[in-house]
Amino acid sequence: MDEPIDWAKVVKKEARGIDDYDLGEVQKFDDQYVLTEKGLIDKDKFHVPRDKAFKFDGDKLWFEVTKYDYMIYQHD
Repeated sequence: MDEPIDWAKVVKKEARGIDDYDLGEVQKFDDQYVLTEKGLIDKDKFHVPRDKAFKFDGDKLWFEVTKYDYMIYQHD
C-alpha cells in the first residue's frame, strides 16, 4: 500500500500521468485541485482533481490521468 501524499512537498515538483504523460510542474494546490504548468513560453495549465493523485515519490506527483484527459483538465 502506498503511503499518504505529503502535500507540503509537492510544489515545484514534476507531475506525471499514466504512461509517464508530462503534466508539467506543480504550482499550487487546494482541497479540490492541483494546478500544474507545462512549457516555457506558451504555458499549458492543468487543473487536475486532487483525488486523481495516487503517489508522490519525492520527485514526481503521479496522477491517474491519460493524455486523452488533456482537454478535460487543461485551463487557459
